[in-house]
Amino acid sequence: MSPSTLLGEAAARHDPSDWSRHALDLIQNDLRRSADTHLLRLDVPALSGIDVYLKDESTHPTGSLKHRLARSLFLYGICNGRIRHDTPIVEASSGSTAISEAYFARLLGLSFHAVMSASTSKEKIREIERQRGVCHLIADGKGIYAAAEALATELGGVYLDQFTYAERATDWRGNNNIAESIFEQMSREYHPVPTWIVMSAGTGGTTATLGRYIRYKRFTTRLCVADPEHSAFFEAYAAANPQATSDKPSRIEGIGRPRVEPSFMPKVIDRMMRVPDAASLAAMRVLSERLGRRVGGSTGTNFFALCVLAARMKAEGSVGSLVTLICDGGERYGHTYYDDAWIEAQGLDLAPHARALEAFLDGAAAAPDAG
Repeated sequence: MSPSTLLGEAAARHDPSDWSRHALDLIQNDLRRSADTHLLRLDVPALSGIDVYLKDESTHPTGSLKHRLARSLFLYGICNGRIRHDTPIVEASSGSTAISEAYFARLLGLSFHAVMSASTSKEKIREIERQRGVCHLIADGKGIYAAAEALATELGGVYLDQFTYAERATDWRGNNNIAESIFEQMSREYHPVPTWIVMSAGTGGTTATLGRYIRYKRFTTRLCVADPEHSAFFEAYAAANPQATSDKPSRIEGIGRPRVEPSFMPKVIDRMMRVPDAASLAAMRVLSERLGRRVGGSTGTNFFALCVLAARMKAEGSVGSLVTLICDGGERYGHTYYDDAWIEAQGLDLAPHARALEAFLDGAAAAPDAG
C-alpha cells in the first residue's frame, strides 16, 4: 500500500500519530527522489587562480532554493504538532517560498494560502495556483505579516511564518543542508575550502545556516551577504541596528526586507555589501548570457558581489575559490527583469554595470563598477 493511501486512511481515522508518520514518509520519499543540486564551475579565464562556482538551486522540483526551506518548515511544523491532517497552511511570501510550500501542501493533501504583495510577478502567482494554492494579494507589502496571521486565525490554520522560523527549522549542523552540500561538492576541487561564500538574504535563514555551519566545522571560509536597495538588513549589520526599516519595498524579489527579520543573524556574517538594483539586474543578464539560460534577480545580486570580491582577490594576488547560489530561474521574471520596458519604467540603467562586468570578466578591466 502506498504512503499516500496510508496518509488518507490516517486522516479519515483522525489519528494524529498515524497521519504525522505517513506525512513524514511522504516528505522523506520526495527528498530521496530529488538528487542534490548541481555545483557549476564558471569558466572565467581572466581570473587565473581564482575559481568561481555556482550552486544551482533552480534544479529543485519547485525551481528555487526555497524548496529546502519549505521542506524544513513542514517537517518542523509536523514534528512540533502544529500541522495536522486538516490544517490550512498560510504563508507571507514574495513568491518563491509560497510556490515550494504549495507543492508540499498539495503533497500532503492540505489547503494552502499565500499572502503576497500585489507586485509579485505573474509567473509566480500562476505557479502557486498550479500547485492548487490560493493567492491573497495586498497593496501594501509591509502588511503581509499581519494579513497572513489574521488569515490563519480566520481559517483555523497555521501561519508558517518563514521569517521567524527559517533559521530554527533548518538543521544547520548538517543533514544535507545547503552548507553541507556545498562543502561536500567542493571537497575534491583544487581549492576545496572556499575563500568566500556569497549569499543574499530574504528571511536570513540560508545565511544563518551557512554562517553557523562554517563556524561549526571550523572552516576558514568567510561569508559575504549581498543586500539590494530598499532593504533593512544592511543597516542592521553596518550600524548594529536591529530596529532598522526601509520605507520602500525591495525591487529584487525574494531578497531584501522592509524590516529586520527574526531569522537574520548578523553575527555569523563576515561582510555585507549593498548592491544597487541596476547592478543586480545587469549582473543577472550578464551571467545568463554566459550560462546560456536565464537566472533570477537575486542571483544577479549574488554574482555582482562575488565579482567585487574576486576583483579584490585578483588585485591582492590571492588565489582560491568563491561560491555563490543560483537562487531561481529567470523564467519567473519575463514580465519584469527581462522586459526592457519594465526596466525603463523603474528608471534603471543597466548598461554601465553590464559593460563594467563584461570588461572585468574578459580581463579588460580591474573591477566591476559599483556605481
